[in-house]
Amino acid sequence: MTSLASVTLEVADPTAAHRFYTTAFGLGDPLRLLASESPTTGFRGFTLSLVVSQPANVNALIDAAVAAGATTLKPAAKSLWGYGGVVQAPDGTIWQVASSSKKDTGPATREIDEIVLLLGVGDVAESKRFYVGRGFEVAKGFGSKYVEFDTGPGSVKLALYKRRGLAKVAGVSPEGTGSHRLGIGSDAGPFTDPDGFVWTTVSQTATA
Repeated sequence: MTSLASVTLEVADPTAAHRFYTTAFGLGDPLRLLASESPTTGFRGFTLSLVVSQPANVNALIDAAVAAGATTLKPAAKSLWGYGGVVQAPDGTIWQVASSSKKDTGPATREIDEIVLLLGVGDVAESKRFYVGRGFEVAKGFGSKYVEFDTGPGSVKLALYKRRGLAKVAGVSPEGTGSHRLGIGSDAGPFTDPDGFVWTTVSQTATA
């Protein structure tokens, strides 16, 4: 099984970004930070999702992120699939915070159950074939719209979504150019996928 060990965000100010992610989400590994001024405009083509157990935890994480300087893109609300909202960190990364539950079962915490990296791709079927060819096992999929891979317990989950659809979920325009400002550390690297996402070996990833 191919695992996804870490996600490296390329940011203008790693110190400020580290302070934000520690304060807002309590994230250390597997989130890493690297100083970069790579030109980028608009939607960077990916989101990161924090999956939690109940709506109160969604609210706690979103409130902490906004207090630490994030911008609300979609306020937390109920939907057909559960409860969630979207914020944009000061470094520009878009974060979804979501729960499949619509009811609270206990006091609010900021405990995170899963981290999911969603890549917005031009052709889900083509990208699926690419990743399967590099050892990724499909966990579930919905035709040409969405694919989720099994990256093993304790690993960041990886999923593919159509770029325009992912931008709509995030509440932003799908238009964007330049660097993704994202590096992915895995035992499957190094390679660059059809949409320009760069994968490295775990030893090449930056530290937080």
